[in-house]
Amino acid sequence: MTSPLDLEFDPQRFDGVARLFPLPAPSLYPRVIQPLHVFEERYLELMRDALDSDGLIAMAVLKPGWEIDYASRPPVEPVACLGKIVTHHRLDDGRYNVLLAGVSRIRVYDELEPPLAFRRARAELVEETEPAAGHPVGVDLHKRLVEAFRAALPHGVPPEPLQRVFEEDTPLSLLADLAAYTLPLPRDVKQAALAEFDAAKRAALVIGAIDAGAVGRRPSGNGSDGDAAGFPPPFSEN
Repeated sequence: MTSPLDLEFDPQRFDGVARLFPLPAPSLYPRVIQPLHVFEERYLELMRDALDSDGLIAMAVLKPGWEIDYASRPPVEPVACLGKIVTHHRLDDGRYNVLLAGVSRIRVYDELEPPLAFRRARAELVEETEPAAGHPVGVDLHKRLVEAFRAALPHGVPPEPLQRVFEEDTPLSLLADLAAYTLPLPRDVKQAALAEFDAAKRAALVIGAIDAGAVGRRPSGNGSDGDAAGFPPPFSEN
């Protein structure tokens, strides 16, 4: 088991090849932590490989239509989130419970062929842009997003970790990612937020989705985001 909450990330450790852990909907964003329950054999192999190396896993997103070819290599979206294993527990039957911390958006391209059971692809870390401190656009978006995010939570009462986020001078990029991660938004909204590298545009996208009443609506396409949930969201299972 790793040391609890080892959150440090050295970009130099990423060698440009990402281990892909694809799921039907976005499950990880930078600066947030996602619990995972890993049980499929190919992803157990992925876990063992990551733990023996840099501890990095890319949470990729399957493109719509993945159901007909899930056991093989259905296409994934070009933007994913690179995560670092911060703690893990191996169960007696070989499965893993994992906490994965999002460390960077990545652009995925040029998937590598087997021989490994799990999927890998060449990828590059993506630089994000953030409004300058005190810029009127950023200040206005921050205020609107806090109001919209708070109103969209179940019962309108934020749990204590989110209350601290609302009260502190949280970067707009983190606030937008937390909203996209936490709220039960449709898959296409979550993916659009993951694929947006500009924090101001990402915040505006999430605000627009909340204002349009998208929270809590089950998507009509592939994947299901369920009903409004607490914070943090529950384990994702492969």
